[in-house]
Amino acid sequence: MAGGGTAAPRRPLTLPEVEPGSENERLGVARDSMLRNPLILKAELGKPQRNCYTLPGFDFSYGLYVHRTDGGVPEAIGHWNTVKPRTASVQKMPRDFITMNRGALKAGYTTAHEFNLYYKAKDIRCKDDEYSRFKTCPPKVPADLTYGITARPCTPLFDLLQHKYKELWMEQQRALTAAQRVEKKKRDKVRETRTTLLRKHPLPAKEESFWHLPHLETVGPHLSTFPDRDARKKAFSASH
Repeated sequence: MAGGGTAAPRRPLTLPEVEPGSENERLGVARDSMLRNPLILKAELGKPQRNCYTLPGFDFSYGLYVHRTDGGVPEAIGHWNTVKPRTASVQKMPRDFITMNRGALKAGYTTAHEFNLYYKAKDIRCKDDEYSRFKTCPPKVPADLTYGITARPCTPLFDLLQHKYKELWMEQQRALTAAQRVEKKKRDKVRETRTTLLRKHPLPAKEESFWHLPHLETVGPHLSTFPDRDARKKAFSASH
């Protein structure tokens, strides 16, 4: 172990390499599989740990094997690889009956049989507006359109230095606290009932009066035993 560093694991151990008295010496029947099991293989003193996995031979090629296709001039002359052009699939559009009916009327046809003959003579198809618009002119794009991901806005350093966001948060908290206090006062307020309202504002007492017949209210007395009007008032004042 040169330089005090950890060396790479070595190749698997084989039976001919096992020396008598070493850590991996086996008594009795010994097999190569014993030296390839990491649970059985013991670490050698002063040597790096061995790799218990077998590696392929020297003629093994790691990675993906690609067959050689570059044969030089003879292969280029004998096998000329060309890319065939793709044929665009032609979509059969439906009939344009509006245009055909207009043409039939201009030609003087009026019956259904004449219309069918005109359809067979002049088969007019609808135009593919979905692709014709892009072929004639490019799509309209807004002038202020930004392609890709928009950039992040600049950090407001002056607001950060002036603690603006702290002040805004404090104002929001004060407004929230005030609203909570008002709501709490509304909930704690006792509702007035009819009994409590009558206690605070009692109804005026009604004057007691005897019941009289309505048609006798305007009838005057037929007999007056008082000598004069003053005596009558004096007698009523004493009784009431």
